[in-house]
Amino acid sequence: MEAIILAAGYSSRANAFKLTLPLGQMTVLEQTISKYEGICSRVIVVAGFQAEIIQKEIAKISSKNAYSFQIKFVYNENFTQGMFRSIQAGCNEVQSTTFFLTPGDCPLVKKETIQLIEKSEGDVVIPSFHYKGGHPIKLSSEVKKAILETHPDRNLREVLNQYEKNYMNVEDPGVLMDVDTQEDYQKALSYFKA
Repeated sequence: MEAIILAAGYSSRANAFKLTLPLGQMTVLEQTISKYEGICSRVIVVAGFQAEIIQKEIAKISSKNAYSFQIKFVYNENFTQGMFRSIQAGCNEVQSTTFFLTPGDCPLVKKETIQLIEKSEGDVVIPSFHYKGGHPIKLSSEVKKAILETHPDRNLREVLNQYEKNYMNVEDPGVLMDVDTQEDYQKALSYFKA
């Protein structure tokens, strides 16, 4: 099992490079990555904007020797052309038959939720909290193939609409919480402390 973590965006609304903001003893990015310990053999981090900051952060995380998975850094040179390009860059690296896909700024998902998603069947598995879909999603190799064969100007929603979706209700508000704005970050900090 592998995970793709999207870390190529501009962080334009957070007024800071959000993935390296502290959250507990770790950064936002490490909190996101750490949840895959014991579940994935490899975590693929796709960077674009300020990729060298992400690369340094990954080196720091890897040097801790705290995780059993390998972290693979991928640079998406076409990151300015939207998130779908980064998803394709990540899918290019995936070797497992199923994989997780999540934005790097979703650090509050419970590890138990990821374990539940891993066990769920289907080409597209989406965790949902109060009937609202969130992250991470789990995709099959068939979906990966479709993503790679789709024109880069399209988007993930168009690809996923071709498949039956398995929504899995979870008691985890973390599946809906991301760190897009300064306000989101403050919310994440208080949720994390609670």
